[in-house]
Amino acid sequence: MTKALAFVGQSAAIGLALAFLVVLIKPDLVRLEQRSSTEAPGSYAAAVAASAPAVVNIYTAGIPGQRNGFAGMTTSPLAGEGLGSGVVISQDGYLVTNWHVIENADEIYVQLADGRTVEPVFVGADPETELALLKIDLPDLPSIVLGRSDTLQIGDIVLAIGNSFGLSQTVTQGIVSAIGRGLGVATFESFIQTDAAINVGNSGGALVNARGELVGINTFFVGPALQGQVIPAGVGFAIPVNLVRGVMAELIEHGRVIRGWLGVNASYLPILQAQSLGLSGPGLQLLNVSGPAAAAGLRRGDIVTHVDGERMLSPQQMMNLVASARPGQTIRIRAIRRGTGLFETEAVLEERPSVAKLTG
Repeated sequence: MTKALAFVGQSAAIGLALAFLVVLIKPDLVRLEQRSSTEAPGSYAAAVAASAPAVVNIYTAGIPGQRNGFAGMTTSPLAGEGLGSGVVISQDGYLVTNWHVIENADEIYVQLADGRTVEPVFVGADPETELALLKIDLPDLPSIVLGRSDTLQIGDIVLAIGNSFGLSQTVTQGIVSAIGRGLGVATFESFIQTDAAINVGNSGGALVNARGELVGINTFFVGPALQGQVIPAGVGFAIPVNLVRGVMAELIEHGRVIRGWLGVNASYLPILQAQSLGLSGPGLQLLNVSGPAAAAGLRRGDIVTHVDGERMLSPQQMMNLVASARPGQTIRIRAIRRGTGLFETEAVLEERPSVAKLTG
C-alpha cells in the first residue's frame, strides 16, 4: 500500500513538473485555449452591450419605396410611414443606413436606444451600393466600433440588431452562411449572407461579430411570398463593412462617391467562341461602347482579356476595377478583335455618371 501511494505521489509530481515545463516552453498553448474559449461564449450580452446603443430606429413619412424583400420597405400600419434602422459610426454624429430606407421620404426621424429623437441632416447617398449617410447633432452619442469584413469566415457567429417590425431594438443571432454574394440588387455588391433573422425594419441595422464590432449593414432578405409579401426564411444579406467604410469616406468628403468610368457594358463570351480565339478562360465581349472606351478605339464586339495587366474573368470584376480608379487615371486594356487579333490600347477614365444619367 505504501508503495502504491508513493507511485501515485511520484506520478503527480512528475505531471506537475511537465505541466510547468509546457507553460514555460509553450505559453502560446495556454493562450490558444483561452482564445478559443472566448470565440464561442455562452452569452453574447457583452457584444450586444458594446454595439446596440449605436443602433437607431429610423421612421420616415412621405412616399417610401416599395421593393419587396428589402428589410425596411414595407410600410408600418400607419399609412404613409416607413421604418428602418441605422448605425452611428462616429461620435460626431454620422449615421449610416440603407438608401431605400429614406428614398422618397419627406420627413426622417431618428430615435436612439436611450429614447432621444431627432431629425437628421441628409449628407449623401450612393444608390449603387444601397447606402446613405445622415448626421445627427446630439451630445454623448454612442458609436459603434468598425470591424473588418475581409476576415469573416463561413460559420462565424454574427448578431443582427435593428428595428424589427417597428418593435424597437431587437437582436437575433446566427452564423455567416456565405460571403461575396452577387445578387443583382445593387450595382456594386459583395453581400454577406446570414441565417440571423433579418426582418422588416432591419434595413440599415447592424450586423456585428461576437465582439460587438460592425461587420455589415443589414439590407434585405429572401423567402417565400405570401399575399404579395416576402416572408423572412433565414436567408438575409448585409453589405460588408469594408465597402461601407469606403463609401462613407467619399460621402463625407464629397457628398457623393467618385468612381472611374470607362463607358462600356460587357457580357461573357460563349465558351466555345472563347476557345476558338485561343482563350483558356472566359472572355468579355463589349456590347455598348461610349465615352473613354470609344475615344480609346474600342468597338462593339471587341473581347477584353486584361485591364492593367489583370486577367478579366467577369463583367463585375471589370466594372469594380474601373470604378475603384479615379477620373483622369489612365488604364491599359488588352483585347481581341475578330479579323485583326490581339491589340492593346489606353483609356483615360472619366467620372462615373449618376444612376439617373446611366439609366436615363
